[in-house]
Amino acid sequence: MQFTASIKKTLWSGTLAVLLMAVIAGCSGQNNTAASGETAQPSASQAADAGNSTSEPAAGGTFVYGRPAAVTSFDLHNQITSNNAFAIDKVFESLVAFNSEGEIVDWLAASHTISEDGLTYTFVLRDGLKFSNGNAVTAKDAVFSLERHLKVGGPLAIAAKVDSVTAQDDKTLVIKLQEPYTPFISELSNFSNGIIPADFGGVTEEEFFKKPIGTGPFAVEAWDPAGDVTFVKNTNYWQEGKPAIDKLVYKLIEDDSQAINQLKAGEVNAVEALALQNAEELKNGADTAVVTNGSWVTEQLFFNTLDEHFKDVHVRRALALALDREGLTKALTFGYAKTANSLLPTTIPYNANDTIKSLNYDVEAAKAELAKSAFPDGFSTKLLIASGNSTRAQEAQIIQAAGQAIGIKIEIESIELASFRERFFAYDFSAMLNSGQADSPEANSILAFQTDPEGFSKSYWTHYTNDEVTKLLYQGQKTADGDARAEIYTKLLQTLADEVPYIPLYYPDILIGARSSVEGLTVLPNGSVRFEDVRIGQ
Repeated sequence: MQFTASIKKTLWSGTLAVLLMAVIAGCSGQNNTAASGETAQPSASQAADAGNSTSEPAAGGTFVYGRPAAVTSFDLHNQITSNNAFAIDKVFESLVAFNSEGEIVDWLAASHTISEDGLTYTFVLRDGLKFSNGNAVTAKDAVFSLERHLKVGGPLAIAAKVDSVTAQDDKTLVIKLQEPYTPFISELSNFSNGIIPADFGGVTEEEFFKKPIGTGPFAVEAWDPAGDVTFVKNTNYWQEGKPAIDKLVYKLIEDDSQAINQLKAGEVNAVEALALQNAEELKNGADTAVVTNGSWVTEQLFFNTLDEHFKDVHVRRALALALDREGLTKALTFGYAKTANSLLPTTIPYNANDTIKSLNYDVEAAKAELAKSAFPDGFSTKLLIASGNSTRAQEAQIIQAAGQAIGIKIEIESIELASFRERFFAYDFSAMLNSGQADSPEANSILAFQTDPEGFSKSYWTHYTNDEVTKLLYQGQKTADGDARAEIYTKLLQTLADEVPYIPLYYPDILIGARSSVEGLTVLPNGSVRFEDVRIGQ
């Protein structure tokens, strides 16, 4: 699923106009669609101008991938942030997965069936499956993995009410639910439902996650939790002839400008989370390219509803009305994003983007809304952002100007990424800029994380609580796909649009910067990349 950015012209005025005009510096880009399934994907060289590649890429070699944050854990059941998730999914794989189009496909399972009543899920494993150490994979390993996940819970806990997980034989796994749970098959595609050896392969849990064993295309060779990770080719990988490269290195580059410089110099083969303003430069570079895909990501302004100011719905609504989201999107994303009209990206079913009535830019209405609040004369607050991200810094400036236009003085507090995460995990913020992301092609994947005040993230650390929203969330989980489920999610999303515990800003494309000599990168809509088909030219 891809989307093409479509941005209407807006009328800009005052301080906001000045800020927006100051950061406009690019033209709209072009998505390069990755194919679905297990076939080879369009190359980075195909994404660039023809003739940039100087040689025919061959198998073998080391692929260096620049990333903004270090891998701190491989414990798939206790992690959620992308720095860890997109390393975990190179080592562990799930029974089903999603392809670059966001479609659920059988992966470690050769096939699966769901009973008519939606209570019994049966999976048949592929023939000859092995872990990276050469040991056979059996249904007992899958039972151990899922039962451990059920016991641990974690940030991506199995929410379905599971009655039993059993190995019918070495190749057949049967999962029985106590009641229907529509998102279940989609959620099983999450990295958190990867298969690990039963009893951790005979070592302690701590030892296992320091040197993890999985079915993925790569195994961990060396790992610095504060630095780089080196993966080696899994010679027992079930997809014959893959991966093509011998090694994959995740190189820590915390500043996006440094990442671009290293890519241009050929010190890395590709960089994750390419800053949108750098896309055109790399796309038109002699030795660089951009590989894109539509995403399951929503860039957002989050409010801590425990904060004295932002617990007031009128304050949140006022700031939403004061913010020109279309202007912000146009200024900062250069055609690689679409202005958000609901919490769910347009690539996720039941997004209701065409029907939701959001609080669109209207400064006078914003002032009137603030007058209804407990702070009609305005107030001072802080906006927390992670340093090293130039797009977020510019977003913050635009939001700061929007607040100033209605009497809200916003101080921008920029801190390094690890501290930023610690702060919002501890509710130590008033407002922050971050993104929400589905981990599977399911509306519930974002909604459960951002609307359940009793869930792991307490409504994405906003602690937003609305009993009717929670009720609708649970109804949507039990309702079969169709019009009734769509109606439930439309009601839920409209309430979020009215009460704005977070302001959806835009839906960005996934952008990966690469050397033009690279072929075979598969960009997934959750932001991860598959490297099985990657080959490197000179």
